[in-house]
Amino acid sequence: MQIKIAKKAAAEEAAKLVRTGMTVGLGTGSTAYYAIIRLGEMVRNEGLIINAVATSEESDKLAREQGIPMVPFSEVQQIDIDIDGADEADASLRLIKGGGGALLREKIIAAASDQMIVIADDAKLVNTLGKFPLPVEIIPFAHELTMHKLRELGGAPVIRHKQDKVFITDNGNFIADCYFEEIQDPETLNIHLNSIPGVVENGLFIGLATTLIIGNDKGEVRIIHR
Repeated sequence: MQIKIAKKAAAEEAAKLVRTGMTVGLGTGSTAYYAIIRLGEMVRNEGLIINAVATSEESDKLAREQGIPMVPFSEVQQIDIDIDGADEADASLRLIKGGGGALLREKIIAAASDQMIVIADDAKLVNTLGKFPLPVEIIPFAHELTMHKLRELGGAPVIRHKQDKVFITDNGNFIADCYFEEIQDPETLNIHLNSIPGVVENGLFIGLATTLIIGNDKGEVRIIHR
């Protein structure tokens, strides 16, 4: 319940930044859920007029249920604000994302947005990234070879499973969760990971977040700007 209060506080603070006329990127995960719920309330009850795009099929479905107008990417010229969660964040606004399996779409949306607002409970703010396993999206073909390359980087990768089956992303790929424990140089690791053939994208988000909103179990928020 306390974590729920923290996540809800951060999400609702982020929703205050959304204005009529904006195109909004909707993230994926347990904290982004509360942002979508709040934006739906604002659309239905407070006259907010927005268009939105979602980072996952799950978020798209939820947003439509909440009455948020969704638009195809072919009609999107720019994304004004992206609201998304994080599995870990440091004070420099470097992130680990992908616990929900939507890291590729999340990074595409973040990179196309004027602002990326990251929302999280205070347990997600860390001094050093890496305790949370770093998700790496890989193609199924010859994934064993890709996993070998990930092991060479020290990541101790494990193919993600869900309900006793290999987890498949919305893009038809696998997720390799890499247990680094501590990532001292996220920028360099990001380059090394994306240079491996078979890696589609990794969950290090560097230079993308513009604002981090951290909620606590009292419903208070702390805001960190890049």
